[in-house]
Amino acid sequence: MRHPIRAAMRCLAAIALAVSFSAGAQAPITLHGAVQFDDTHPFNKALLKFQELTAKYYGKPVVFVLHRNSELGLEKDYFAYMNQGISVDYGVVSPAHMSTFAKAAPLLDMPFLFRDLDHWNKVLDSDAFQPIVDDVAKKADVMIIGYAGGGTRNIIANKPVRNMAELRGLSMRVMGAPIQTQMFGAIGAKPSVIAYNEVYNAIQTGVIQGAENEAAGMEAMKFYEVGPNISLTQHAITVRPICFSAKTFKKLPPDLQAAILKAGQEAGKYGRDVESSGDAALLVKLEKEGKLKTWVFTERPKLLELAEPVKQAYAKEIDATAILNKVNAIK
Repeated sequence: MRHPIRAAMRCLAAIALAVSFSAGAQAPITLHGAVQFDDTHPFNKALLKFQELTAKYYGKPVVFVLHRNSELGLEKDYFAYMNQGISVDYGVVSPAHMSTFAKAAPLLDMPFLFRDLDHWNKVLDSDAFQPIVDDVAKKADVMIIGYAGGGTRNIIANKPVRNMAELRGLSMRVMGAPIQTQMFGAIGAKPSVIAYNEVYNAIQTGVIQGAENEAAGMEAMKFYEVGPNISLTQHAITVRPICFSAKTFKKLPPDLQAAILKAGQEAGKYGRDVESSGDAALLVKLEKEGKLKTWVFTERPKLLELAEPVKQAYAKEIDATAILNKVNAIK
């Protein structure tokens, strides 16, 4: 009888060792990101840097899966997924897509908000937008962990737009946040909210005459093929938050959480440097290649004049006057 007992004990010991080994060798954590573009785009570069830095600071195995080229939809979809804690854990999202949850979020990307690139960088390195960050976290359950962006946005059109007369009545696509419609309506255009992936066809078929975008997005979506006239209105410098699902974040170990927060800030800064330094150069390159023609907007001071009361009224409407004043006060 002793032999069967010894055999059973050896079997139980082997099972215990296997269970112990399995517990100590858990599969690495997998995180899913999403982006609308390929790896030549600054947003992809920012997210790849985020992955690299997170792995470096965490120091343990972690698997990143970045879904490129709108494989999981558009930015508005990514934000909804992060809110729900499904499919997407991190991504770059335009503030316009956060407005359903946090009404002050579009202020981050409001036209004519920043005086120049230096002012833009100083604002993003300050705590001026912290109330918006807190509001998005509370109401959408999505964390803003860094700021990418840095493209200067201009008007793209199928005809030259060089002054107020040529701008008046221009039918153009704008992002979904109400401030975008209000602002472009105030400066004389005829704004229309259209999905980003439908802009090319809408201009091509004459549904609209143009849109507005930064150079990187214009190149990635080939908007210059249907709207080769770029009016240098320089109406916005983009802020594109790197977002992370709070539902996912809460399930992660503390050391990985710390790595994500540190990496998000640094990757955002990296993305801003990449896009802002390459923006003007990309426009020059595309013009030299004969793909587009840039036009100086000769009445830009008039744009600023018309935009100011809209900015102030909008800030008051969304209880963000203090934030706007703080941004304006940064020198």
